[in-house]
Amino acid sequence: MERVFSKLRNLDAYPKINEDFYNRTLSGGIITLVASIIMLVLFVNELDLNYQNAAIIWKYGLWLRCRLNFSFVFKQFDITFPAVPCSLLSLDARDISGEEHFDIRHDIFKKRIDSHGAVIEVRQDGIGAPKIEKPLQRHGGRLEHNETYCGSCFGAETADDECCNSCEEVREAYRKRGWGMTNPDLIDQCKREGFVQKIKDEEGEGCNIHGSLEVNKVAGNFHFAAGKSFHQSTFQLFELISLQSDTYNISHRVNKLAFGDSIPGVVNPLDGVQWTQEAQNGMYQYFIKVVPTIYKGVRGRTIDSNQFSVTEHFKGSDLGLFQSITGVYFFYDLSPIKVTFTEEHVSFFHFLTNVCAIIGGVFTVAGILDACIYHSQKAIKKKVELGKFG
Repeated sequence: MERVFSKLRNLDAYPKINEDFYNRTLSGGIITLVASIIMLVLFVNELDLNYQNAAIIWKYGLWLRCRLNFSFVFKQFDITFPAVPCSLLSLDARDISGEEHFDIRHDIFKKRIDSHGAVIEVRQDGIGAPKIEKPLQRHGGRLEHNETYCGSCFGAETADDECCNSCEEVREAYRKRGWGMTNPDLIDQCKREGFVQKIKDEEGEGCNIHGSLEVNKVAGNFHFAAGKSFHQSTFQLFELISLQSDTYNISHRVNKLAFGDSIPGVVNPLDGVQWTQEAQNGMYQYFIKVVPTIYKGVRGRTIDSNQFSVTEHFKGSDLGLFQSITGVYFFYDLSPIKVTFTEEHVSFFHFLTNVCAIIGGVFTVAGILDACIYHSQKAIKKKVELGKFG
């Protein structure tokens, strides 16, 4: 047994030195203290990284769209137009499945802002119209005391008993017919509600539009434009208000745009993006590739959302018919690849390896530094004794 112990002693990589041969120095003590503090700080930091936070593991999967999946993608947006009044700004959406929505108002909010960006008024879009005495009836006469109001749609009605009781209802009836309402002063409802005066009052103002929008999970677009959109033949157009100029400044700032709930640590590429119009008129286009994303937190929380990448392009308007299609367009398509973020704690052995690396690395560097200082001091002291220093 003694022979075995003797062989084991011969394998000792850490031979011990008699304490009588130790030479403790002030510099060595200072270096030891500093190294101990550094090791402690790095150890606590490693402990925090591994047991309070979690590492994120990326996983990619193929998400085949062999058939149309008509579940909804939820969009949240907040966009500021410094030079387009709220009365003229509208939101439309359409997709390749044929579904179209014009002048969307549900869950859409507008803020009138002045030239300095200060909020003038906040309102939910499309709320009612003022009540004014003796409006024009559909049959041509004025509303009498005991009569029910039924306003004329000015030729745009689709049924004999259809009524248009507000300027907005007349505009909507015109849109359904594919007509553009170019002179609101000729419409009794718009004249009574002061529609033209309202546009004049908002001249020089801007608009912040924000809200949420649900769309089918297929390729499509949504866009913000000046005027109410309508269809004529196979083209989408916008009505022109006679009191407005034929050019619109569509400079804008995207405060927020998200295709679903926010994912921790992920920043949407359009948040805070600003564009200033320099050309006279045109369309500003964003081409967006939406990537379905699942986030699985370390505490069991799962978020089913989307990320996206984007490219931008400005298209100047041509002369003639398409001069009116000025606006900001977001064209989106869904990627067939799904990404999964999974938060996981690293293993204990990984943590132990990092701790050993911290202790060994700091200890080795401190030893090298101490040896350099010790031998430098020794060499200088020897030269001083020989009178050769300096």
